[in-house]
Amino acid sequence: MRGWGVANVDTVSTPAERFAAAKLRNAHPMTREFLLTFDFEFDPFQIAACHAVEDGSGVLVAAPTGAGKTVVGEFAAYFALSLGKKCFYTTPIKALSNQKFAEFVAKFGEEKVGLLTGDTSINSEADILVMTTEVLRNMLYAGSSTLKNLGYVVMDEVHYLADKFRGAVWEEVLIHLMESVQVISLSATVSNAEEFGEWLGEVRGNTQVIVSEIRPIPLYQHVLIGNRMMDLFEKPGQINPEILQREREAMRRSSLGRNRKGRYSEPSERLSRADIIEKLQRESMLPAITFIFSRVGCDAAVNQCLQAGIRLTSPEERIEIIATALKYTANIAADDLEVLGFAQWLTALERGIAAHHAGLLPSFKGAVEDLFQRGLVKAVFATETLALGINMPARTVVLEKLVKYNGEAHVPITPGEYTQLTGRAGRRGIDIEGNAVIQWSPTVDSAAAAGLASTRTYPLRSSFAPSYNMSINLISRFGRERARGSLESSFAQFQADRAVVGLARQIRKNEGAITELLEQAACHLGDFIDYASIRREIKEVEVLLSRRDHKKTFDNRQRGRLENDLSDLRKALRNHSCHSCNEREEHARFAERAGRLNRENEGLRTRVDARTNVIAKTFDQICQVLTHLKYIEGEKPTAQGKILTKIYAESDLLLTESIRLGVFDELNAAELLSIVSCMIFESRSAENLAPKMPNPKVSAALLEVVSVWAQLEAIESEYGVKTQREPDPGFCWIAYKWANGGSLQSVLKGSDMSVGDFVRSTKQLVDLLNQIAGASEKLRPVCKDAVKRIDRGVVAYLMGDL
Repeated sequence: MRGWGVANVDTVSTPAERFAAAKLRNAHPMTREFLLTFDFEFDPFQIAACHAVEDGSGVLVAAPTGAGKTVVGEFAAYFALSLGKKCFYTTPIKALSNQKFAEFVAKFGEEKVGLLTGDTSINSEADILVMTTEVLRNMLYAGSSTLKNLGYVVMDEVHYLADKFRGAVWEEVLIHLMESVQVISLSATVSNAEEFGEWLGEVRGNTQVIVSEIRPIPLYQHVLIGNRMMDLFEKPGQINPEILQREREAMRRSSLGRNRKGRYSEPSERLSRADIIEKLQRESMLPAITFIFSRVGCDAAVNQCLQAGIRLTSPEERIEIIATALKYTANIAADDLEVLGFAQWLTALERGIAAHHAGLLPSFKGAVEDLFQRGLVKAVFATETLALGINMPARTVVLEKLVKYNGEAHVPITPGEYTQLTGRAGRRGIDIEGNAVIQWSPTVDSAAAAGLASTRTYPLRSSFAPSYNMSINLISRFGRERARGSLESSFAQFQADRAVVGLARQIRKNEGAITELLEQAACHLGDFIDYASIRREIKEVEVLLSRRDHKKTFDNRQRGRLENDLSDLRKALRNHSCHSCNEREEHARFAERAGRLNRENEGLRTRVDARTNVIAKTFDQICQVLTHLKYIEGEKPTAQGKILTKIYAESDLLLTESIRLGVFDELNAAELLSIVSCMIFESRSAENLAPKMPNPKVSAALLEVVSVWAQLEAIESEYGVKTQREPDPGFCWIAYKWANGGSLQSVLKGSDMSVGDFVRSTKQLVDLLNQIAGASEKLRPVCKDAVKRIDRGVVAYLMGDL
């Protein structure tokens, strides 16, 4: 039986409730045993979720950042081991997988825990496997033997399914996991947890929804105007009036300094980043994370603190910091460390200051995370990627701005993003309170800030859409019709159907009103609806003819035709039987209102059609493209389609078509990985439109790939499918040099690419080359050679001693 249940477990107050809770605890021996392995008392929501797992139910845990959701996932692993079952723990990012792997090794032992990410495999047949969500999705499609004896799957940060680029993977896993597997979903606090839980009940069976909205550490909101830090709220929901007054004063002063473009200058009293860190240190508000939505800004902030001579550490702490930094970088060559700016990085670390962003080498980020968790690094300047699940709680979170660049424009951060960012404030078991500090500037609206701070939840919206790889894998497993049906089980369709219910309700309501209006518009002399239709046509023609720019709109012949039409319509109106009715105008009012509702219903029906079976329609369009290209015939994939089932890249179809057409057949290892890189790389700017190419063979191959992309774009447009991203050759030359043994310094020379971006792109390339090797026997030897050439140095070194 499919089902779901909701429990809000923040309060257990009456004697009867306490007795029932005690009885429940005694009924769950494994939960009791698990609790004894911790030196702190569990919250009611954690106990309730563990009980649900022990009872054999799926569970969705929705709780604030830092509330301790992950112990429920740990219990699932603990329980699985006791039953002799496997447990998979999935995360959205490799950094979080690495961190969770290290924690599980410490808790359960090295022999029982493994790690699987796109480029790393450690103890892959262990009973507890930590992995990125994509790895599990790929296992399901491949029918991997590793799935044997799987009993539990923990989906950490499951709200990531809203991500427009990767979110679909979470739904693929939830829909296609074996029914025997219990799923433990861990989510940030979302306002529609019950809706999500109901969908989980539909696709996974009995699912308990455990919601807690209480932060374990209270969060206090502040605004920093100049050197003065004030509480954002005077009382719940009411902005501190002193902030509004000081905001007006600061605005007056800054408006006097507007530049020629009319933009506000920064107030002269606005504190520098270094000043803020010193202020937080004086007020015992460190450690702190300052979120700056730019990598350059994070690095600049560290330099500003160094120039200001800030030191946040003791001599003893500095010794510990140096030892940790050396441990994390022990396998990196001295020449590479120089390119990485190791000396300056270590100087900042010694002082308790660091940056954290995607441009840093994973080992550098790992050291920063380790030192911050231990309280040795006290000030971190980070981009928002740090907010995604990594265990780095602080006493204080500072936001410099409430807008960020989303890749297309500067947009306000959402309540959900604000909740994720400020959720880092307050360390359980250490702090009695957490602090969120918004630094005021003329672009910060205190009312908007109050709105963000007051909205502690946000709705979870599906971003699910079928891809080529997803579609052909489902066809391969289930056949076309069953595959189509499985996609209709998605959360996206579930939400669309709910919206359709509301639209359909409005259509029915309108139809009832239309019936009543038409009854009141009825005329004993004839068909008044026909009469009203003639009146409406007359009005439309009169509007056309009355346009002041009619000379530009019509030639004389068109105008003449319209005038003749108008004359005929007026004659028909006068001759109509209802024209002589004494209640004609009253009938007309009712008929016009009925007409407006009819037109409204037409629009509503269009919206219903657009949302009904929207996922299945997209799947049908993709199948049309795949049939056109002969990737599927009837209910089964062709030989070429089977290659596509093993390619999971964003440019899956483009890569598979390039393989089919022999674009890569004459390339050596360095040339192959160079050209394949254009399908995984995306330049951070559009400035380098014609990057340097390694040699004529790679240039020719690139022209062929672009030609294939153009042909696919035309076919996709014909069938209404969203086109794949154009190949980006911005990494070709760098990848080629690295494959030919170039040093890190020589490879990045003349490029603005950070080492972190280089390592990440190269690791993606390793993953994709391994996929090609698994899909194409002909290209397998050259792919394996290519992987050996690039999986070296800073690329091969993961992140310290896991």
